[in-house]
Amino acid sequence: MSASTELLSVSPSINVDSASRKILGPAGNGEQIKGDDSLKKKAVAETKPKISVKLATGSAQIVVRKNDESVDSSCSLKSCSSDASSVKLAGSRRIEKRKSNRLKLVEDEAPVMTLTIPFKRCDWITQFSDPLHVSFHDEEWGVPVYEDGKLFELLVLSIASAELTWPEILYKREKFRKLLENFNPSCIAKFPEDRLLSAKQNGSRLLSEQKLRAIMGNAIGLLKIQQEFGSFSNYCWRFLNKKPINNGFCYARQVPAKTPKSELISKDLMKRGFRCVGPTIIYSFMQISGMVNDHLIACFRHAECNSMIKKVLKPVAKETKRETVNIDDTKH
Repeated sequence: MSASTELLSVSPSINVDSASRKILGPAGNGEQIKGDDSLKKKAVAETKPKISVKLATGSAQIVVRKNDESVDSSCSLKSCSSDASSVKLAGSRRIEKRKSNRLKLVEDEAPVMTLTIPFKRCDWITQFSDPLHVSFHDEEWGVPVYEDGKLFELLVLSIASAELTWPEILYKREKFRKLLENFNPSCIAKFPEDRLLSAKQNGSRLLSEQKLRAIMGNAIGLLKIQQEFGSFSNYCWRFLNKKPINNGFCYARQVPAKTPKSELISKDLMKRGFRCVGPTIIYSFMQISGMVNDHLIACFRHAECNSMIKKVLKPVAKETKRETVNIDDTKH
């Protein structure tokens, strides 16, 4: 059985638009010949408004403000506020970086960008911490102390930390100073027995009777140490060879509550009549007085306290050299 095929012919009078017809390529509908698309793109490009772009020839000025004071960008971040510093890009132009290899594009009449750079502190200081506690961390905690009066004050505050929190201690610090004659051990040693026990603030004692009696006894013991070692500072720092311990802890859980060194100092103080000076309290005293630097590495105070330690070690190294020279001279 045969089937007849009909051939369709196109009349020559009919014009076929070659641009509207879809001509299939060898790969099927995936490839199409696009006629005059390039002409259409040129027409659309001509209708779009032209944007003028200028090349930046200078760098943006960085201004660091601290308590309504402005300094240049050359200043270090250490001189800024402990909470945060505001960094502004001054001028009426905004700089956008596309890639490191390309030039910078500048647009006129752009707003000023403000960046806030907070300082990282130890984990036990949070955004909800008391401001007085934060300033204590930023200014005192971990700073090496060599004055007997200041060391005795920090020892008393460490003893108080067994009953009070540090924010409470810091708020009552002035009351402690008035009660203890500015932490003068010679005055405290002469106090009558009932003077500290009868002194009350708002109807209650600052500390328990046990702690107050311990402070009076420790003042007497400190005077004996001064007679034997010349100063309480010499006694404390001799356990460390006059060199603060610089710990490099990354996490708060790594910071110990006590160490073999604090246990050694605690035992020696107890032999000399000191009370309420357990190894945990002594290690807290060592942290506050800067005998150890337990600021976390990420904390901005770790590097600052470490630089203070290096300044302290320089004169100590000179003294040891002089001692060795004197010993060599005596031998000859």
